[in-house]
Amino acid sequence: MLPFVLAARVLEPVLALWQRRTGHAGMIAVFLIPNMTIFGIFVIVPLVLNLLYSFTGGAEILLEQRPWVGMQQYERLLDCQNHLQPMTCREDQFWRAVHNTARFVLSQVALMVTVSMITALILNRRIAGRGLWRAVFFFPVLLSPVVVGLIWRWILQREGLLNLIVVRLGGDPVIWLNDRFWAFAAAVGVSTWAHMGFYTLILLAGLQAIPRDLYEAAEMDATPPSRVFWRITLPLLGPNLAVVLVLALIRAVQIFDEAYVLTGGGPGTATMFMTQYIYEVGFASFLRNPGLAAAASILMGGLLVVLTLIQLALSRRAERMRQR
Repeated sequence: MLPFVLAARVLEPVLALWQRRTGHAGMIAVFLIPNMTIFGIFVIVPLVLNLLYSFTGGAEILLEQRPWVGMQQYERLLDCQNHLQPMTCREDQFWRAVHNTARFVLSQVALMVTVSMITALILNRRIAGRGLWRAVFFFPVLLSPVVVGLIWRWILQREGLLNLIVVRLGGDPVIWLNDRFWAFAAAVGVSTWAHMGFYTLILLAGLQAIPRDLYEAAEMDATPPSRVFWRITLPLLGPNLAVVLVLALIRAVQIFDEAYVLTGGGPGTATMFMTQYIYEVGFASFLRNPGLAAAASILMGGLLVVLTLIQLALSRRAERMRQR
């Protein structure tokens, strides 16, 4: 501890002098400047560079070697006769990825919130081994997304564990990851399994913060459990539920790791999502186009901001209505 003590003694008169001259606001700035510097280098600067790349063309990586093309990359992405039919679009793979991502978000977020809510309600009860079960449900969150994808790919392959169970029960083996429906369902299920523990923890914290007096009063009035849930639990869990919805939505739109390892975007383009499209176009494709990938990422980021603002606005409106 000697180096830290010496450093503290050296900095103490300097910080004391700074505080006398600048006051409380100056000390706040001292502690914020290092964090904001790191944030600017690793977030703001890459974001600005990405925006600049979206206005350039060519396959070169260095910005000074790329010609300025203005809005051409955005026009190429948005050029469609019918946005609901990807085959009518100039960049049909992009719109296929958009459609897949929209389906994934709707199904995965709904499943994630439902399963996390049910799990949190069960783990909040007095059950045997409650601490162990909480750790079990949270354990998948600690795994790397690549490890999660590899585990479930091994389970769902033709000679995997799931087909072994199916054969033992008298059925025929199913090539789960080669069927469009089952591959998409696997991506939704695996992503939910991998991340539900985190959202369950948030909802469980909200449940434990609800005063027990309210439940005791409802029990004395012989209130049915369903009414207790809709009238007490759900309204008081609103702030935590809003956080879960926003975080789950952002993560679902950015789905890449588990799905890419599990299916590689296949069969065909059944599980190609927006993040994979950006990766393929910007880095993996032989005819790579970093500007097109940057434009797609800017559109995806804008979509995330809009969806998050809408959700927050709806949550605040619902909160004001409850307070009335």
